[in-house]
Amino acid sequence: MISDITFGQYFPCNSVLHKMDPRVKFIIMLASIVFLFLVKSSFALGLVALFVIISIIASKIPLKLYVKNLKAILPIIILTAIINSLYINDGRLLFSWWIFNITVGGISRALFMAVRIALLIFISATLTYTTTPNDLTDGIESLCTPLKFLGLGSLIHILTMMMTIALRFIPTLVEETQKIINAQKARGADIENGGIVSRVKALVPILIPLIILSVRRAYDLAEAMECRCYNGGIGKQRMKKFKIRYFDILALILTTIFGTGVVLLNIFMR
Repeated sequence: MISDITFGQYFPCNSVLHKMDPRVKFIIMLASIVFLFLVKSSFALGLVALFVIISIIASKIPLKLYVKNLKAILPIIILTAIINSLYINDGRLLFSWWIFNITVGGISRALFMAVRIALLIFISATLTYTTTPNDLTDGIESLCTPLKFLGLGSLIHILTMMMTIALRFIPTLVEETQKIINAQKARGADIENGGIVSRVKALVPILIPLIILSVRRAYDLAEAMECRCYNGGIGKQRMKKFKIRYFDILALILTTIFGTGVVLLNIFMR
């Protein structure tokens, strides 16, 4: 399960999305998430799904990498679907037991929420798969440039630096976790079997070494930054200059068209 987590990793590829300006990709991702939470009908959700499918195809990243992220959060999706199916009692009754009633409306709502969560994961993964952590954080910092006139320049740089470090070490922590799990299994630890209590107890020998390794890496990183005279971004210049190109503008136009379609479908297809 740990090896299925690919979120935060960058996969180099020669695609249009990889060549796009990271600022544009970040704006499109935020807009897509807003559209996703605005949808009120299956038609509008289908339109957002079509936009996400187009983005996945344009990224040229294998679909199995996106599906791996779903496997990692599958329990959350199932739990959300079950809660919605039991909470909504609209439409024809399909099953009834004690205080639990499952209806057609509840099943429809459960599928709606499951697809919404899956699309949310796909949207976020598309951004991280096609953008390096440095480009992503530099793009976010560039978008926040107007806030520097309010005296928040240092705070913005600190936040973007924290984001860069977090994205950079997600794959490393996943790899370290897998190594610790394999080491514990080699010593005879039973991690995957047993009840909830026994599984929680089995996590203790994994979490403690992981926390210790994380603290050591943080200390080594801080020491390395200090040795390189890191001064919090004062006088910082970017090695790569961002430039808006024609396919960035086309992507923004396409996003606007899909967003308009979602709003219209919400109004006329309730």
